[in-house]
Amino acid sequence: MLAFALSQVAGLTRQILVTNAFGTNPAMDAYNAANSFPTLIFTLVAGGALASAFVPTFTALLTRSEGLSAWRLASSITNLVTLLLTALSFVSVIFAPQIVHLLWPKYEQGTTIRLLRILLITPAIFGVSGIVSGVLNAHQRFFLPALASTMYWLGIIFGLIFFVPSMGIYGLAWGAVLGSVMHLSIQIPDLLRLPKRHYIPTLGLREPSVREVGMLMGPRLLGVATVQLNFLVNTIIANFLPLGSLAAIGYAFPIMTMPLVVIGSAIGFATLPTFSAQAARGEFGELRDSLTASLRGVLLLSIPATFGLILLREPLITALFQHGNFTALSTEMVSWALLWYTVGLVGHATLEIVARAFYALHDTKTPALVGAGSMVLNIALSILFAYWFDKIGQMPLGGLALSASVAVFLETGTLFILLGKRLKAMQGKKLAQGTGAALLGALVMSASIVLWLQSMKSCSALITTLGGVVMGGIVYGLTLVVLRVPEVHNAVRALRQRFSQ
Repeated sequence: MLAFALSQVAGLTRQILVTNAFGTNPAMDAYNAANSFPTLIFTLVAGGALASAFVPTFTALLTRSEGLSAWRLASSITNLVTLLLTALSFVSVIFAPQIVHLLWPKYEQGTTIRLLRILLITPAIFGVSGIVSGVLNAHQRFFLPALASTMYWLGIIFGLIFFVPSMGIYGLAWGAVLGSVMHLSIQIPDLLRLPKRHYIPTLGLREPSVREVGMLMGPRLLGVATVQLNFLVNTIIANFLPLGSLAAIGYAFPIMTMPLVVIGSAIGFATLPTFSAQAARGEFGELRDSLTASLRGVLLLSIPATFGLILLREPLITALFQHGNFTALSTEMVSWALLWYTVGLVGHATLEIVARAFYALHDTKTPALVGAGSMVLNIALSILFAYWFDKIGQMPLGGLALSASVAVFLETGTLFILLGKRLKAMQGKKLAQGTGAALLGALVMSASIVLWLQSMKSCSALITTLGGVVMGGIVYGLTLVVLRVPEVHNAVRALRQRFSQ
């Protein structure tokens, strides 16, 4: 979580520099559109689909003390992913004009095409880096893989400082390429320290473990493809919205993901190898305990984060971004989108845990089908809500954000019910108690933040935001102490033990 928090600080710094340099002007729309296609290629081949299939299979082999087979699997998947991503990127470079004209006819064609060709360098690099992360996670090594995202943001920051002044928006793209190289490089030292590591130059198409990964990836690819299709549809819908809408959404979503990554992604990142090992040993009671503890932790952190981010969103955006080309109108647009994205924060965070429990059980089909249904609904709701918001006189980009929040809650709820049937018990009472404590604490915290905002109207946005975060956190923590929430007392005990050593 510390490494993920550091990543979010670096990502926020990158966001501030980007907004100052480009604001919500058309060049940023072109970059966001161009960047979505390499992201689609990477995610389909080696993103969430590979992680959900490779890590459980690799972990199971290690658990059974089949180290050589595990490394043969890792080598095969690395070779296959590298070849496939390189080939897809090469073909996409050739047909970049046709891709841009088909998907984003409203944006400046030459700029978007050139940006797309630069950014297509990154998928293969990220593919190898993702496999290295999976290998390290299976060996219970988390810090450097979690730090990889920080290195990616630092690469972009380097590009903003040194490339953009002379290269414009293309400097931002080259910074992303540099960041992808750093994303991989930071993990290599940990990989070299692993015992009995092997690299085998084989595709392993006849290996049972490779085929198992392929079979597990199949259903998951459906879900991932639908998610990325939804992102593409949003960029297409944004073609018909006021200029700057896509850029505003591109700024708002990463702000919402800051607490999501630190809370949901960090906990999910660390739980998948543990879930997988417990499932491989048939320890389903222990798996239920681990799952319940993880979900309670996520709820106790994500619920107050949701309330706080909604209340402090405007001074936060003003303090961070309203400089240079980022105007008051830009703040209004981003704040509106952030409001509706944040509504779904709890759903996104709990989904990170619930989905990984299915992956640990070597079931990628159920999350994929549910996710596909959810994303199809998301696409329909995006069109409906954008139209509805426009009809009632509100900025239609808020409809795109609200549709994502509604869809993720339905997806998480459905998976939670199905997982309960699969594990025969979900310790619902403990989860309900944790949710109730988090809601009560968040309400008390929200009241204190509202009073703070009313008393600080004449102060700067930065002081208002920082003060609200600190005060809200203290009030929420004290409320949990009064409610005798076990996680708080366990955390205090652990800290005392650590500092007494």
